[in-house]
Parts: sequence; structure tokens; C-alpha cells
Amino acid sequence: MRLTTKGRYGVRAVVNLAVAVGNEPISISHIAKKEQLSPEFLEQIFFRLKKAGLIRSVRGPKGGFVLNHKPSEISVKTILDAVASLCSRRLCVDHGAKSCSRQDGCLISPSGRISTS
Repeated sequence: MRLTTKGRYGVRAVVNLAVAVGNEPISISHIAKKEQLSPEFLEQIFFRLKKAGLIRSVRGPKGGFVLNHKPSEISVKTILDAVASLCSRRLCVDHGAKSCSRQDGCLISPSGRISTS
């Protein structure tokens, strides 16, 4: 599937929330630093994900964002619909293309579900 930058960032952000230990809140700045993404752009994406009900915010000194659903209940399509980023219907993982520098160790499974194992 060809994705816009917004779509890729959205999926990467949700994957980070999905693998959070104990479903602890994670800040946008933490994800931005870890994934080398623009924090300002991530804020826009988180706004859309929150509006779609996929994530929720937690206030306080250790606040941040958490998923509103189990990771296994969130499809990549749901994330893309939330950030309006679907461009085409070809999954990069279906063809094993090496065009993505992050392909090795990618947490997105071919089934379209986020894999946390």
C-alpha cells in the first residue's frame, strides 16, 4: 500500500503506543524523538487519531497518549481512515520490496493488524 507521509507517521505512532509497556502513556515528543519524526506534524496526526476514537490523552506529569482499543482490534486501514491517508491498494509487505529503510524489524504484519509479538 502506498501511503502518504501522514499515513506512515500515523501508523508508526500507533505502533509505538501499541508496544508501550503496561499501556503507559507516551508523549508526542518521545515518539517524535524515537522515530525521528516532526513533533508538530505528529500533533496534527494525534488530533485526528483522538477525534476518531483510536487514542486518548492522559493528563499529568507522566501523561501522554494511550490506545483506546486493544492493538489487535486496530487495523492499519482504521488508522489510515482516521488520518485520511490511503493512496493506493498495494501493500509494501506483500511484495517484500526493500524500498523502505525501516523494513527490517517492521512491526506491521501483512494481515494489516499491528503485531506486538
